[in-house]
Amino acid sequence: MKVLVTGGSGFIGSHLVDALVDGDHEVVVVDRRPPEYPNPSATYVEADVRDPGMWPVLLGGVDAVSHQAARVGLGVRFADVTDYVADNDTGTAVLLAALDAADFAGRLVLASSMVVYGEGAYRCPSCGPMAARPRTAERLAVGRFEPDCARCGADLVPEAVTEEAPADPRNTYAATKLHQEHLCTVFGRERGVPVTCLRYHNVYGPRCPVDTPYAGVASLFVAALRRGEAPRVFEDGAQRRDFVHVRDVARANVAALAAEPAVTGAVNIASGRPRTVLELATALAAAAGRPDLAPVVTGQWRLGDVRHVTASADRAATELGFVAEVPFATGMAELAATPA
Repeated sequence: MKVLVTGGSGFIGSHLVDALVDGDHEVVVVDRRPPEYPNPSATYVEADVRDPGMWPVLLGGVDAVSHQAARVGLGVRFADVTDYVADNDTGTAVLLAALDAADFAGRLVLASSMVVYGEGAYRCPSCGPMAARPRTAERLAVGRFEPDCARCGADLVPEAVTEEAPADPRNTYAATKLHQEHLCTVFGRERGVPVTCLRYHNVYGPRCPVDTPYAGVASLFVAALRRGEAPRVFEDGAQRRDFVHVRDVARANVAALAAEPAVTGAVNIASGRPRTVLELATALAAAAGRPDLAPVVTGQWRLGDVRHVTASADRAATELGFVAEVPFATGMAELAATPA
């Protein structure tokens, strides 16, 4: 199978390229950055996905497209919105227009994200299932970090979120990821193309960037440890996330590209074994051999942060045959040992 990978020079994309090459697929990468971890068996094209002029040549003979290219992270300020929309919304639109013009009839896999959910799923002990309303500055300021029930005011209890949960994007990045899903879904419906939207949860592992304000929490903690500083954990550290290793994410992408029959719609890509942010920071400090740099729980908060997002991984297992394999402790040790 000939697979075109956008964003294939990036963190997740480069691992996907390796996995596809290992599966004897022909791989063409489009990325505006030169590859930091090039695979000698892949073909690299340094270009911007928003350039419509390059696509007619590149799409010839392509059987499947894996759209990984995106501006990631939550943004530093709202003024970043134009960059996110340009890269994520417009970049996806240009790609889809090119696929339409090329009468593409293969398979399209989109790298989406759990951020489209906003908060995860919750239940009130008294009132039952309950959507979490945005937390207020007044509650956060007094250390009331759990979302509260809109009916009775009790703290909500987190549950695993399924793909059927309503989307509720709460930052610019999340809004653009959801729009990418919508655009790809409309294209798939109109062209009869199978579209799979893989909603990655917190991806970590080798090659993850650690020197950018847009980095994920695992990367930020690793960067602190490398500076000889204790990881600083916001709120009370009890925020729950699902941390999934990048090699597992690459395997999930390969499964989505090759699944028979094709799987359409959204699929959570997660380990299915949630951890708290404090557990993550503690495990990384231990794996780095720095027990003297135990995490500092700061009580600080950011109004736009969500409290808990953990996933049901059932659909991925049932329909893609995907189950995460890399143990948390193994992944933490590998991440902590990654050279700067």
